[in-house]
Amino acid sequence: MISKVKFDTEKSKLNYEAVKLAALVLRSINHGIRKDILKLLEHNKSMKVTDIFLHLKMEQSDTSQHLAILRKSGMVSANRKGQEIYYSLKYSRIEHVVSLVDKIVH
Repeated sequence: MISKVKFDTEKSKLNYEAVKLAALVLRSINHGIRKDILKLLEHNKSMKVTDIFLHLKMEQSDTSQHLAILRKSGMVSANRKGQEIYYSLKYSRIEHVVSLVDKIVH
């Protein structure tokens, strides 16, 4: 259990702002719909928001809210091409969070 883990703050090299950001990211992906969005983007590289909500059979506004949460946490990037917005995974953020979680756990 986490409550049993003791951290020696003087010896710890954790950056608590980075831990806070990692927590934001983990909370952002701990939702079924957002996990589905991430899986879609993983398989399709880049997708228009229209294609995402049609594929998930959701309302556009609901899909946009979930994408906004993923953007805020840095998990996805949005690129405008004309009037369309394309979303893609930000692998650098994923790697950073995995590295930080690994550092905390080990």
